[in-house]
Amino acid sequence: MMKYKNLFIDLDDTLWDTYHNNKECLEEIYTDHHFDRYYASFEAFFAIYWPHNELLWRQYRAGEIDRQTLIVDRFRYMLRPMGIEDTQSVLAVNNDFLQRTTTKTRLVPGAIELLEYLRPSYRMYILSNGFREVQDKKLRNSGLAPYFTRMILSEDAGIQKPHKGIFDFALINTNSRRTESLMIGDCFEADIEGAYHSKIDQLWLNPKGVPAKGFTPTYVVSSLEEIKGIL
Repeated sequence: MMKYKNLFIDLDDTLWDTYHNNKECLEEIYTDHHFDRYYASFEAFFAIYWPHNELLWRQYRAGEIDRQTLIVDRFRYMLRPMGIEDTQSVLAVNNDFLQRTTTKTRLVPGAIELLEYLRPSYRMYILSNGFREVQDKKLRNSGLAPYFTRMILSEDAGIQKPHKGIFDFALINTNSRRTESLMIGDCFEADIEGAYHSKIDQLWLNPKGVPAKGFTPTYVVSSLEEIKGIL
């Protein structure tokens, strides 16, 4: 008898290739909005934007900033050197970026193959901190939507991963038992640590072989293909 019945799967950089899709969108934004009038190259722009964006997402997960602050500050930080600071102009760039991301369909290698393998045996749910207006379209346009019973977002729960509340919300709203559920994700802090403290087993997609901190996850894999040997 299988141990798990319910799989909660992160979307960004677990199934949908966030890094490469977003980088492609940002290069389009850089060109179309003429950011070269300040930045020497797209790579110079990206080298500043990406770490700043990652910092804001960490602060958002920790509850230190709200969604609006994240959305405005990630581009205001980059536009300020060009003399652009007003919220309306910053939001226009952000909205352009978000709209472009929904059209990108690059997936983490092996994503569809894995979901085809899992679908007959498990109930599968997306569990994400991403924004609904973006995640819905990304899921549909990339061909991932048919594999999932439901998408559960931090906006629904009113709290972000890694906080226990979103995992409890997910279990209650999918009628899932904690002992029969597994969280699959790439972010140690949000997905794996969050599930661990919620007493849900964890499967960490860790392609770079980063050391775990504080505890050993239930499972660790370096590729999605390896999950077939576990589930």
